[in-house]
Amino acid sequence: MSNTRSRRAAPRGEQFLNRYGPWAVVTGASSGIGRAFAYQLAERGMNLVLVSRRRRLLEALAQELSTAWGIEVRVLALDLGLESAGEDLATATVGLDVGLLVSSAGFGHAGPFIDAELTNDIEMVNLNCRSLMEQSWRFGRRFVERGRGGLVLMSSLVGFQGVPLAANYAATKAYVQSLAEGLHLELRSKGVDVIASAPGPVHSGFASRARMQMGQAVDPDRVARVTLAALGRKSTVRPGFLSKFLEGALKPLTRPGRVRMMAKVMRGMAADA
Repeated sequence: MSNTRSRRAAPRGEQFLNRYGPWAVVTGASSGIGRAFAYQLAERGMNLVLVSRRRRLLEALAQELSTAWGIEVRVLALDLGLESAGEDLATATVGLDVGLLVSSAGFGHAGPFIDAELTNDIEMVNLNCRSLMEQSWRFGRRFVERGRGGLVLMSSLVGFQGVPLAANYAATKAYVQSLAEGLHLELRSKGVDVIASAPGPVHSGFASRARMQMGQAVDPDRVARVTLAALGRKSTVRPGFLSKFLEGALKPLTRPGRVRMMAKVMRGMAADA
């Protein structure tokens, strides 16, 4: 199901702007994948609402994008892990004709599950799952009402089976993957495209917070470019060599076999292992 294609061609150029514009919301926009999405959407002429906790970085990015591309950019310094954040985000975008949500805010941790700080893992679930779900619900309803739009949800190569040494993080990404696959078919007939982007390791600030050593990492710009190109055509895209390689390598294995294989992969990546 992860590679299901719709019959509709992926929107390009002005078609992309007409289908998903004029405004896009990008969470986690101050760095990494979110920042890369912001650049590429600006190049396509989309006005942007940039969301993260770091206002100063957002304001600098907003100035750069508006100057380079002549678009309108608004910034929203918001901790999406808070329970009130979903409503705050929705309220802040009232009156804007938003047609695209890129939900890329999230974080992970590598290492033994029982050695992790419980509050940190709870925060991970709140941001990676609960907040993303609420964003999808709120903006999904708006897109259905306008008859067009798109949801980009950040999954991961670890979201397709249990992963020792990243058990909770992988579980949050399994939630994202399942939600995106279901919504892809559920909302397609209502004019809303949904895609899960499931890259492998990415060159970004994620690695340091996750305490992971990233080999075969993919550039955030490539993740954003490949994902936007697949929006409207696939339910899942796997940017990067490692994600595609592991898809093929794991496919013949039983699910327990895939878990054992991922344990070997994680032992080579987890700094605390």
